[in-house]
Amino acid sequence: MKFFENIAKGIFNKEGIPILEGHVAYSPEEAMTISSEMGIPVVIKAQVLTGGRGKAGGIKFANNPGEALKVADEVLGMQIKGETVKHLLVEEKADILNEFFVTVSVDRGARRPVIIASKEGGIEIENLAKTNPEKLIKYYPNPLIEFLPYEAREIARKMGVSSDLISPLGDIIWKLYNVFTKYDCDTAEINPLIETPSGLIAGDAKLVVENDSLFRHQDLVKRLHYKRKAVDFVQLDGDIAVIGNGAGLTLTAMDMIKLNGGEPATFLDIGGGASEQVIKQALNIVLNYEPVKVVFLNVLGGITKADDVAHGVVKALEQSERPVTIVIRLTGTNEEEGQKILEEAGIPFETSMEKAAKKAVELCNELKQEGK
Repeated sequence: MKFFENIAKGIFNKEGIPILEGHVAYSPEEAMTISSEMGIPVVIKAQVLTGGRGKAGGIKFANNPGEALKVADEVLGMQIKGETVKHLLVEEKADILNEFFVTVSVDRGARRPVIIASKEGGIEIENLAKTNPEKLIKYYPNPLIEFLPYEAREIARKMGVSSDLISPLGDIIWKLYNVFTKYDCDTAEINPLIETPSGLIAGDAKLVVENDSLFRHQDLVKRLHYKRKAVDFVQLDGDIAVIGNGAGLTLTAMDMIKLNGGEPATFLDIGGGASEQVIKQALNIVLNYEPVKVVFLNVLGGITKADDVAHGVVKALEQSERPVTIVIRLTGTNEEEGQKILEEAGIPFETSMEKAAKKAVELCNELKQEGK
């Protein structure tokens, strides 16, 4: 049985092989939310059980949540060697210094495991095997005795890496072989194994488990049952982003925008009791969503505290690279504290939802007339 990259990486990490931070998304909106929460450039990777996705356009980069939304929309649903992309891995973009290749598989002819490694990794590894097979180091561990760390270091040395990499690379090879034997694999592979300023990390992961052994690995089988992450963000066709703390309040704010002649660009419910961090993440999503000209944040504080909202707004606007006009209706729990924070930051606010909605539409119309 083949396992998707995100599951394989979970197994590798459990066994001590470093991986990058990454999360699964089933929709462009989820990819956008994940990118916002991570707050760093990301890689959007199609999750398929076939090779060649890089050359097929199944791996793309995004520098902000808006780009993540666009890229994820392009990748989801695409066909890669006859397989439809149904979910994505949104992963931290690594600072890559070098790429290596390591795999453990079964040599059917020799009837024993084989470790194959190369100083050169990445999407051209298949061509390397054809054009320069001497660059591939092969080692046949004895399956009847323990594979020892010094043997793995010897493989690393033969790969021709620098002396300071021999020990950490040998450690990765040793752990990958342990994954291979522990989980009854046909293949356990890392391509590329990337060198970063912080160390060696599995940039990709391939795990194929012998079907007849799955009864021993029910934990792996259970990992195939995905749970979708709840998403409170809905992309619409307008240019005024609407955020509210509660579905009803958000829908009411959208109605007010429509009544004043505007068009909502988003439905984004931050829920009751939203923290400063949640406010910041929500704004980060819409501030990086290209169609948005104005943001209408409608908060009636109950469990949600107005001062937390204000702090989140201030921090989000300070960190935003894209200037977007924001209109805030802020009232309720700790409203005086929250309003004071906004005043000190020079951010205007309203206590009336009707006035705030009307103001948002007016500002949006002004920006359109100015051609912005």
